[in-house]
Amino acid sequence: QVRVVESGGGLVQAGKSLTLSCAVSRSASQFNAAGWYRQPPGKQRELVATISAVGRTNYASSVKGRFTISRDNAWNTVYLQMNSLNADDTGVYYCTLGAFQGTAYYPNSSWGQGTQVTVSS
Repeated sequence: QVRVVESGGGLVQAGKSLTLSCAVSRSASQFNAAGWYRQPPGKQRELVATISAVGRTNYASSVKGRFTISRDNAWNTVYLQMNSLNADDTGVYYCTLGAFQGTAYYPNSSWGQGTQVTVSS
């Protein structure tokens, strides 16, 4: 599996913004999509944003209109721009590469260490 390394997390005040980055290891051409997950404390991971090979994006309802997923053309880096953050956005964020089967996204990369985002209110 392709390795990913997330970075950019930290402590931020409610209403402010953060941009997360995901560095992707070599040989990523086998994937045609990427997705960001997050795991709040004591809860399971949830998929928050995906981007397809043609740049189509989808978002969980809780982040729609506030988060933007993007990537560079070579799939070297995947980004998550997060605006208007609130306390419910707190958690460990994970980047994945994967593929769509129909409208469902399936991650294929190994899980990285994630990056912690803490929003104070």
